[in-house]
Amino acid sequence: MGKVCTGATMSLDGFIAGPNDTGFDLLFQWYGEGVPGQQKTTSEASAEHLRRLQERTGALVVGRHLYDLTNAWGGRHPMDVTTVVLTHNPPPARPQADDNFVFVTGGIKEAIAAAQKIAGPKEVGVNGGQMARQALEAGLLDEFHVDLVPVLLGAGTPFIGQFEGSPLALEGPVGTIAGVGVTHLRYRIRRP
Repeated sequence: MGKVCTGATMSLDGFIAGPNDTGFDLLFQWYGEGVPGQQKTTSEASAEHLRRLQERTGALVVGRHLYDLTNAWGGRHPMDVTTVVLTHNPPPARPQADDNFVFVTGGIKEAIAAAQKIAGPKEVGVNGGQMARQALEAGLLDEFHVDLVPVLLGAGTPFIGQFEGSPLALEGPVGTIAGVGVTHLRYRIRRP
């Protein structure tokens, strides 16, 4: 099975969203920074980073909050992989499981196991701070990926927040890519 990784676009002060789920325009501005003189898209370095991430990823795990916040990404996650949604209450309007979404109610271990089965040898991405914290506390994460943007939000939703087992030293960075308006970082979880 592939690695289990979590990642987020994060402000310099450690937030993945501002108060009341604001600040996304600032956090994700790097997607439109582009190369000077060319169409407004992400920089070449960031575009290559995103291509490689998509090639490595076989499934995602998200929580119901992110699923609802994005309006289920219009029916399919932009990475074009099956998304396992961990929730206490699956939405009644969706089928139990299909190629787009699988709903799991049994906890983070069940959600990661379902995603690993779907992903096969590819990586499983865990998105959202609560899901990342739960996976970290369960000992299921292998890597952290951070798209660090030069923005200070001052308050909001932290990437991980307080967690059992803190403090935790990570190994790395094991990968660093400088994009325009963002630095992409990868760190490994140290295993005893």
